[in-house]
Amino acid sequence: MILTVTPDPSLDRTYEVPSPARGRVLRADGERVAPGGKGVNVSLAAAAAGVRTTAVLPLGGAPGVLLAELLGARGVDVTAVSIAGRTRSNIALAEPDGTRTEIDLPGPALSPEESALLLDTVRSAAAEASWVACCGGLPPGLGPRWCADLVARAHAAGARTVLDTPGPALHGALAARPEVIHSDASELAAAVGRPLPTLGDVVKAAEELRELGAGAVLASLGGDGRLLVSAEGAHHGAAPAPAGRGDAAADGASLAGFLIAGGTGPGALASALAHGTAAVRLPGGAMPSPADLRPDRVRVTDDPPLDLQLADPGTP
Repeated sequence: MILTVTPDPSLDRTYEVPSPARGRVLRADGERVAPGGKGVNVSLAAAAAGVRTTAVLPLGGAPGVLLAELLGARGVDVTAVSIAGRTRSNIALAEPDGTRTEIDLPGPALSPEESALLLDTVRSAAAEASWVACCGGLPPGLGPRWCADLVARAHAAGARTVLDTPGPALHGALAARPEVIHSDASELAAAVGRPLPTLGDVVKAAEELRELGAGAVLASLGGDGRLLVSAEGAHHGAAPAPAGRGDAAADGASLAGFLIAGGTGPGALASALAHGTAAVRLPGGAMPSPADLRPDRVRVTDDPPLDLQLADPGTP
């Protein structure tokens, strides 16, 4: 079972509108309401693949109730931690040409008691999990050591951990030795304090994080594929995908694919690419089923082109 933890989940509302203009009344052609958050997307992708998954979420107010209902309808078990604050709602305006304008609201602050209860809930739920994936930023009230405490509790329950969180929370958790860090080029560049213009630079940055405690680093490089750096060495993979497309759903599907395939080695990297590129081809944030995967299109090598210039070198 894959257990996901999303400390700052959201209810995402997307409105289909003509080209927006400031100061005018816009009439939407349609509305989509969906559960949001990095960990939530991992659980949605795992459920679509037929893998048992539980999402641990701090939820409050009517948006929290609706978020849990939407996840349940898509096959995700929800373990809710009740909070006094109201789960945030994000708004996106989608134009016919694919342009999106997003308004992300801040999440509710968690009290010390709610923060502790969230950790205790993870510890209890992790007893049945093979992996615990903590994904996304931290809301107010959770300090930079919170992720380290989560890793320690997951390990105590016998589960392996993957972290996909930026900033001080990432550095604070490395000493707890998470098995996998999942990141993109910008987050890796920020973690090491310098741009990463080539694939070789990403490999070096990943090795630095491993020296600080990460077991492996899985890096998402957009159109330049994905890189896995672990005790087995560096592996790079790529697969064709529609140009210019990529979203949070695809990243969640990619991480889910990695964990479904065991979370280690080139086979898991290939699975990550197959799931991620399949999600990119689907409309409206849909997650791929096994029938959507095209593993024959994935190429993985243990001889990465270290001089490859990356389209996104990241910014520290």
